[in-house]
Amino acid sequence: MSDTPQIHGRVEPGFEALREVFTTNFTDRGDIGASLAIYVDGRPVMDLWGGQADPGTGRPWTEDTVALVYSATKGVTATLVNRLVEQGTLDLLAPVADYWPDFGKAGKEHVTVTQLLSHQAGLPVPAEPLTRQELIDGTPVLDVLCRQSPLWEPGTAHGYHALTFGWLVGELVRRATGSTLGALVREQIADPLGLSLWIGLPQDRNSSVAPLINGRPDPAALDSITDPEVKQLALQVVAAVSDPDSLLSRTLSTNGALPTPEASTWNDERIWAAEQPAANGITNARALARMYAACVGEVDGVRLLSEDAVSTARAEQVQGPDEVTIGESRFGIGYQLPTHAAPLLGEGSFGHAGAGGALGFGNVTSRVGFGYVQNQLGASLIGEPRTAALIDALGGVLA
Repeated sequence: MSDTPQIHGRVEPGFEALREVFTTNFTDRGDIGASLAIYVDGRPVMDLWGGQADPGTGRPWTEDTVALVYSATKGVTATLVNRLVEQGTLDLLAPVADYWPDFGKAGKEHVTVTQLLSHQAGLPVPAEPLTRQELIDGTPVLDVLCRQSPLWEPGTAHGYHALTFGWLVGELVRRATGSTLGALVREQIADPLGLSLWIGLPQDRNSSVAPLINGRPDPAALDSITDPEVKQLALQVVAAVSDPDSLLSRTLSTNGALPTPEASTWNDERIWAAEQPAANGITNARALARMYAACVGEVDGVRLLSEDAVSTARAEQVQGPDEVTIGESRFGIGYQLPTHAAPLLGEGSFGHAGAGGALGFGNVTSRVGFGYVQNQLGASLIGEPRTAALIDALGGVLA
């Protein structure tokens, strides 16, 4: 059990239970530095931060601290793409090759924008080995992905494109707009809402980043799982993660060149500066909560997606066993949707979690925008106990 850190920020009356859980995440669940923010009906009801941004130097987590959020980045990318769909720049039913002719090779000619955004394209990992520098540069991996054939017939199955999602969607957006996805996120999302949010971090912001800290596996975690089905799934995941040749391991590490989650790999200013719209977003809880709040309603005069656009974005495209992650996954247009393992706030929810713990989501029923960002990477086999506790408390407050 850790010492209780000083928690800063504000909480509206009625939401005090969330502050207590946020504090307990430090004392009982391993948090070192973190931020939590919640919007309801377009206004902030909670904006908290605390702990240490960098235990090595003693630097505290402040109001301006940001961290790399791994796949919570995909929720930002999905928001930008769904804006482009609403603006008529992208057609969800069109083949990706209409925008990016080189993509339409080796059995990918008819892969649609929707299939790409819902992990149906069969391209979860490059078929050829690439160095870390080639992955940071981006163009070499795009060349490989264009040449290769899908691992399954596109549209017949789905499997989590943990990192390739970013290179593929980023290039689709560049071909359709002439601008990089990171630049459009600044122009259309971050700047209008005043967010500390980047996909491609400017060098002058490096000092505000909290370095990631590797998770601490609990050897008793498997023994604590009492549900036989959940335990069997956990054992399968452990086996796959332990096998460097499994599709899961190859996908999460890009054939070993970019291990995820692995703090030392991603605490690299070259990676912060690159644009990897699947995994290298750098932000804080306030930005995620405010962005999702502006998807489900208006925030200070800004609305990112219309009600119809949100309905399209969160319409289920795939559900069921995931070819990569083994367990159940469920996707709309770029967004994760609620599952049994991660119910969020129910069927009105849409968003994206990041490996290690970060989470952002919105809910159209309760008109909530939620954001949680941390530096201590979680090591849970199934689910993330810190966010689960926070969401349980939020559900109780809203009931």
